[in-house]
Amino acid sequence: MTAQTVRSLEHQLAGEEAEIAEIVRGFLCLQARAAGPGERLRRATHAKGVCARAEFEVLDVAAGREPALAERLARGIYARPGKYSATVRFSNSDPNVKPDFKPDVRALSIAVDLAPGDLVVPAGNTARQDLSMQSATTLPINDVHAFVVLVKVLAASSPARSLWSLPFGDKLVFARTMMKAKRQTRQPIRPYQHLRYWSNVPFRHGATDIVKYSAWPCAGNPACPLQANDPDALKDEMIRHLNEDAAMSVFDFGLQFLDAETMTYRGERRDADFWIENASVEWKETQAPFHTVGRLTLLPGSQLSADESAAMYIDVTENSTPDSLPVGGVNRARWHAEKASRKARMGGS
Repeated sequence: MTAQTVRSLEHQLAGEEAEIAEIVRGFLCLQARAAGPGERLRRATHAKGVCARAEFEVLDVAAGREPALAERLARGIYARPGKYSATVRFSNSDPNVKPDFKPDVRALSIAVDLAPGDLVVPAGNTARQDLSMQSATTLPINDVHAFVVLVKVLAASSPARSLWSLPFGDKLVFARTMMKAKRQTRQPIRPYQHLRYWSNVPFRHGATDIVKYSAWPCAGNPACPLQANDPDALKDEMIRHLNEDAAMSVFDFGLQFLDAETMTYRGERRDADFWIENASVEWKETQAPFHTVGRLTLLPGSQLSADESAAMYIDVTENSTPDSLPVGGVNRARWHAEKASRKARMGGS
């Protein structure tokens, strides 16, 4: 994939701006609805979670690899080995605060602190590299249009009436999205430190590559059985782990290249923009393997206070090095929606 090809994939589809504006309005409506009378606004999604400190280590990507692959991996913060301070948030995807034993997709977000001089990047670069992952390989929302259909129905005062008023094609879009979302919640309920997480959506990797990323737990991550009568079992187990266990949980972190010449969907090869713009389509690891480039280690006794946790946010667009920016319509839409939600919750810009 050439640099020109990567740039040509960054285009705004007809009508996308209006659909994104409608998504933002729906997001804010759902966020306001999720708060009880007199309650402070919560996050529009991933309302319930726990934050802690961690270390993000970039490994030597050249070790034991073919030079061509090593050179391809060595972009952005992965260009040279190093250790960075980080803040992590484990959470449930539900926009409402519900018991942890309710089926749900879980999430891991990471804010990697980049000290001055850590990278050779243009002046004024962000001081952070934010990463966002969920315990499902894809999003149930395929594209911007599916996103706006979903939000339009869920944010309506009468979702059933709103759904009934949609054109037949959009009814099918809504049904497919909800079925995919339902399937994704049917996961074994396990401690946060025992789950694997995927980025779901793609990002630039240097001038010529597109990647997804994933974090997977190391086999020895400690955990105690979840308490079935505890509505905050996942959060409480993570806090117990941080405060009591002698060894801290570790996650390996890897990148997966978009290689359109080797990847297939329903037995056929597709152009690169297909893989970028269809967020519900999986990049199969048998065709595009993950390459380990980093390691995340939680720090003992490092749970953030309630105020610190409330102040934490992830923005994979604004908090990104220039060569690792998100791509695709869903990324563009969610940035506007999440930024508006954060402004409503925290005030300011």
